[in-house]
Amino acid sequence: MRVHFKAIEDYATGSATSRALVADKVELIQMLFDGLVDSLASAMGHLEHAAIEPKCQALTRASRIVVGLKSALDHSQGGELSRNLDELYDYALRRIMHANLKNDLDAVKEVHSLMNEIRQAWRQVPALVPAARSVVAGQGAPSLAVH
Repeated sequence: MRVHFKAIEDYATGSATSRALVADKVELIQMLFDGLVDSLASAMGHLEHAAIEPKCQALTRASRIVVGLKSALDHSQGGELSRNLDELYDYALRRIMHANLKNDLDAVKEVHSLMNEIRQAWRQVPALVPAARSVVAGQGAPSLAVH
């Protein structure tokens, strides 16, 4: 559970902290992806300017957020989707570590692109949830492969 809060702390600043306290699971995941993509973009800028220390900080932050996303997966409810995301997050962590060690801008760009695609998909989830709730009326909210 501490990992979830650490990932949120790594993202949260100012009003984002307030939003995190009242956000539902989907909003929390969206906030984590926003922080992740922002951290990767920051790391790209630092790499382009050979600013090694801030690059390390941005990639460390990105890694912590990926760990938080990974730990939020609910494998008992998420099935193949959660397994695929788990593997993708492992891959992203490996690429981030590689990028940090080798100052590999292309690796950061690759992870940024992958995570941005998933972030865009999560932005569509709120529109899908009400429709899913009406289908399973009385059974509570549908599982989104996160816990």
